[in-house]
Amino acid sequence: MGSLEQQTILVTGGAGFIGSHTALQLLQQGFKVHVIDNLDNSVKEALDRVRELVGQELSNNLYFHLGDIRNKDDLEKLFSTTKFAAVIHFAGLKAVGESVAHPFRYFDNNLIGSITLYQTMAKYNCKKLVFSSSATVYGQPEKIPCVEDFELKAMNPYGRTKLFLEEIARDIQKADSDWQIILLRYFNPVGAHESGKLGEDPKGIPNNLLPYIQQVAVGRLSELNVYGHDYPTPDGTAIRDYIHVMDLADGHVAALRKLFSTDNIGCIAYNLGTGCGRSVLEMVAAFEKASGKKIPLKLCPRRPGDATAVYASTEKAEKELNWKAKYGVDEMCRDQWKWASQNPYGYHSKH
Repeated sequence: MGSLEQQTILVTGGAGFIGSHTALQLLQQGFKVHVIDNLDNSVKEALDRVRELVGQELSNNLYFHLGDIRNKDDLEKLFSTTKFAAVIHFAGLKAVGESVAHPFRYFDNNLIGSITLYQTMAKYNCKKLVFSSSATVYGQPEKIPCVEDFELKAMNPYGRTKLFLEEIARDIQKADSDWQIILLRYFNPVGAHESGKLGEDPKGIPNNLLPYIQQVAVGRLSELNVYGHDYPTPDGTAIRDYIHVMDLADGHVAALRKLFSTDNIGCIAYNLGTGCGRSVLEMVAAFEKASGKKIPLKLCPRRPGDATAVYASTEKAEKELNWKAKYGVDEMCRDQWKWASQNPYGYHSKH
């Protein structure tokens, strides 16, 4: 296969939030990166910023393909012309609330898209996969921290698509032992690249806490809705495990290295989190500190399907992937604020 570093990796959904940060880290480690993205919830500008950050020489190793993984022809075109050593699969829709209202969109994008991708990979004998799963596969866990061998049970259509896709990956691998698959269960990705040039740019009203706080801080939204303030937690708000997106990107590179260096890994899951739970109000306070802005709050009832407290056990990834989150809440908020203050309207100027 030649040296590890000159491997060619396909990143689906690589223009998105986590995809673009991972593409950046892959390029900096010497990989060739092909991105396929339909730009449904992302913009090409993110990859232009990646090119700018890695510099001219490395940016020659980044190739962008506008395409949709649900479209066999788009995938055929890609796989018939390039030999990929592995695929990192991010492409998919990811909003819990939207999935409850529009389950078919989620089945079509997340399930059918992934199955089409896997069929094409099999056809072209590309059987190394890092899959973007989610802590939602733990549902409302009976105890915390969440350990990888917990019973899986999702609470909404989005979470179920991730759970089904994990099961599909296990079935594919069982049927053909050439497949080597790592499932990465992310907790709550936040933050941005330290340059402030790359970050999360959700369309419409953000579904996740930090982008929402960020839009209040820059004046795009007037207040933060806090869903649930009567949870059995120290301050009454829900507890989650927030992880810096750069730590997450490094986790994908670590998973890739594991695939290349280990025989018969099978299909194995790892949590990517910090192992530390933070409440909504703690995150608000940290963001106020980083930004010097007051965040007005509106206390709202709990949302259906939201768990009280979810955070990761990270021992398995530390031991087997040799990976550990480096950044704390202060850095997450600092980098998120730098991105927000430099790009108050995301990748576009004010619209």
